[in-house]
Parts: sequence; structure tokens; C-alpha cells
Amino acid sequence: MKLSEIKKLLTTVETVSFQLPNGTFVPQHFHVTEVGLINKHFIDCGGTVRKETLINFQLWDANDFDHRLQPQKLLKIIELSEKVLGIEDYEVEVEYQDTTIGKYDLDFNGKNFQLVNKQTACLASDQCGIPQEKQKIKLVELVGASATCKPGGGCC
Repeated sequence: MKLSEIKKLLTTVETVSFQLPNGTFVPQHFHVTEVGLINKHFIDCGGTVRKETLINFQLWDANDFDHRLQPQKLLKIIELSEKVLGIEDYEVEVEYQDTTIGKYDLDFNGKNFQLVNKQTACLASDQCGIPQEKQKIKLVELVGASATCKPGGGCC
């Protein structure tokens, strides 16, 4: 989800809530402790140099159980970050600590922001020797319908 989409949604929701992939929610007393601009400059396993830019929200919950981050407050934090860091309209990644710091993509289900598990992938699969997924076909399609075994036909 891009930052512009989040900003637009924040003007329409009454509360800000984040739902984890397992269906549970980040505790309501969470804080957004960071809004960052992440520039990743790397080389993939095929030797291609790549750059990736995204925006990072870090969520944290402490023992201040009465804290509630209101949509307008989060919008102000985002706007300050845009101004100070020169943030443009990039995809947003969310960090949240469960058993370790997890990184999530972001979606919205009409009421709640949803943290979506990120997946790794080979960016140079054509050069890594990763086999293509085999196409599943029926044996009858290989040999034709006339060549199939029939009960009592002696081919089995």
C-alpha cells in the first residue's frame, strides 16, 4: 500500500488498528515510534544491481495501556516525516515486534489496516538454475484418448 492511500484512509477512519496475519490485533495502545525512508541498494544473486525505496512504520506497544493513536495524530506524524525527510509516495512496510521484529506489507479491509506477511523471492531465477514449476497434465492428454487402457484391454 502506498503512503498516499494510507493518508486518504486516515481521513475516513475513526480509529487506527492493525490486524496481524493470524487475525489478532496489535494492542490498541501501540505507538508509531518511527516513520522512515528506507533506501536499499543491493546486488541480486544474478549480478544485477538494484535499488529499492520504501517507507517504514515501526509499531511498538508499551505499558501505557490508555494510549490511543488517533488517525489525525498519525496523519500529522506522516506529514512531518514527508516534510523533514523528503518522503515521496512509496510503498509502506510495517515493522512490529512479536517474537522477533517482523516486517509486513500493508493492506486495508474496509475497517482495519492489515499486516500482510512478506515473502522472499529470487530476483534472478532465470540465472540461478531454479527449475520452472512443472505443468500438471493428465496422462490421457499425453497419449491421446484412443491409446488409453481399458478394463480387460491387457495394457495394465
